[in-house]
Amino acid sequence: MTSILWTTAAVIFVFVNLVHLVALVRKDNGIMDGAWGLGFILVTLVTLWMADGLDARRLLLGSLVLVWGGRLALHILLRNAGRAGEDFRYRNWRETWGRWFYVRGYFQIYMLQGTVMFLVCMPILLVNTRRGGPLGWLDGLGLAIWLVGFFFEAVGDYQLLRFMKDPANKGRVMRQGVWRLSRHPNYFGEATLWWGCFLIALNVPGGGWALISPVLIDLLLLYVSGIPMLEAKYKDRPEYRDYQRTTSAFFPWFPRRP
Repeated sequence: MTSILWTTAAVIFVFVNLVHLVALVRKDNGIMDGAWGLGFILVTLVTLWMADGLDARRLLLGSLVLVWGGRLALHILLRNAGRAGEDFRYRNWRETWGRWFYVRGYFQIYMLQGTVMFLVCMPILLVNTRRGGPLGWLDGLGLAIWLVGFFFEAVGDYQLLRFMKDPANKGRVMRQGVWRLSRHPNYFGEATLWWGCFLIALNVPGGGWALISPVLIDLLLLYVSGIPMLEAKYKDRPEYRDYQRTTSAFFPWFPRRP
């Protein structure tokens, strides 16, 4: 397992540095968002290639990660098509950090996300280095939870993209479809599907270490770079404040009365 861990760390390091170079040329650090899913695809393919053969669990988890990573990368590519300038997060950092932006950005955007990627990949690394017998009920439960998460993330992203592409919705708040049940259904889906991957990894020796993956994703989305940044961006808009009063922030639930 040690060789795969070191290889994975090296692959991620080279990958995020290449992305960083492209971002410097294009002056757009939002490229890292699109590269996020592609990094997981790369790790999955490399570790499957290095594994001592394929089994049903490795094929199952590998397929789930490839589907998730491919869809996410495609979605971000379509979302950013024709967009002028950087995403508001990176633009704010560029203005706030001033002359230290390039140094701080390298470590906080690329090296930090590379480290997070390595830790979130733990279910993949464990399953592709250890065997745990035939598929069982825990794999089935993990798959079911992954499907729930993938549904909310994929459908939420699709509905929001269509909403944003319609000029008639400019300045409005998305409150339809799954966005009627949660202010951040795509983040809920992202967090949920990694819990599914964790359950699948529990079937191999030492699989409990995969817990770091969903816990880290949850912490980031709930308290760091996910929900807090978006909520702060829209906090001064009356329609969004009404949305906050009536709609769950994370877990999907029926809207409350105004």
